[in-house]
Parts: sequence; structure tokens; C-alpha cells
Amino acid sequence: MGEQVKRQYDTTSRRAAAQATRQSILDAATHLFAERGYAGTTMAQLAECAGVAVDTVYTVAGRKPELFLRLVESAISGTGDAVPPSERNYVREMRAEPDAARKLRRYARAVREMHARLAPLLRVARSGPPEVAEVWQGVAGRRADNMRILAQELAATGQLRPGLDLEEVADLIWATNSPEFYCLLVEDRGWPPQRFERWLAEGWCRLLLA
Repeated sequence: MGEQVKRQYDTTSRRAAAQATRQSILDAATHLFAERGYAGTTMAQLAECAGVAVDTVYTVAGRKPELFLRLVESAISGTGDAVPPSERNYVREMRAEPDAARKLRRYARAVREMHARLAPLLRVARSGPPEVAEVWQGVAGRRADNMRILAQELAATGQLRPGLDLEEVADLIWATNSPEFYCLLVEDRGWPPQRFERWLAEGWCRLLLA
């Protein structure tokens, strides 16, 4: 019994140490990319800032494009790991909600929280090389696919405005839930994030619901 407990403890300790190392690398990348830019940050600098060996950075996070993707995934999920959309708490709450307006209000809150984390990475993407733009475009494409699913779920409530095409619904939500749109209003125009969330929810309800 004692040996089994010891093995479980060792496994838990190793898992916690690996998670701490991964988070240190992600934190270092977030800091250095914001301070020096993507192209101006070397893997050696990342390793030094994270307090690990360069080989560890490559093993844990991959090359710089893969590391940037990890940062984006982490910002989207709000954790140190990528979380599939269907397993995110706010998605589960939205799917359990039968009312379309409450679905959209819950999603507006999730967008506001998510984009506060994504905004610094958008600045990196804007000034980065093509490999970073490719990562960002790939995430935007996945977001478009997810909005088609959301449009179908909204239609299933029977509360969409008559005459709306589901592709139009998906595209409208996709355009207005983008990090770029958030940064235009919150960073460039100085809107408080809570005002953005409220406007987004009310705008979606007016545009899309009967």
C-alpha cells in the first residue's frame, strides 16, 4: 500500500512540475513577445527568462510558431492548455440554456474575458512575420466554423428573426466577436470592457432575434 501511495505521489509531483515548467515558458513568451516582438525574441532568451534549458523549450512548446499557437490556445481557454470548444465551461452553459438571448449574453461575457487575454497577442500577430499571421488566420478559421455551430443552436431555439440565413448569422457573430473588433472599441476608443460586453450582447439580440 505504501509503495502504491508513493508512486501516485511521484506521478502527481512530476505532473505538477511539468505544468509549472510549461507555464513558466508561456509566461516568458508572453512577456518577451510583448516587449521585444516575435522576431526580436530568440529561443535562448525565452529559455533564460523561463529559467530552463533551450532544449526544454523545444520539447515542451516546440518551435516559435507552435509556441505562439500555444499562447493563443491558452488565452482562449483561460488555462495553461488548449481546451476543445465543447469542453469549455461557457460552451456547456450556453448549450444547456434554452433561451437564445441568454445564450448570447453568456457568450458576450466569454468573449470579453477571452479577448482581454488575446489583445496582447493580437499586437504580436500584427507586427510578426507571415508564420505568425498563418497561425492567427488558422484560429480565425476555426472560430468561423464554431460560429456556424452556434448559429444552428440559435436556430434550434426558434427565436431567430425570420428571414435570416444561418451563414449570415454565423458571419455577423464571427465579425463582431473577433479580437480585432474588441481592440478597436476597448483599446483604440477606450470603451470599458463591461460596456463592450453589454453592447455586444444587446447588439446581437437586436440584430438576430425576433
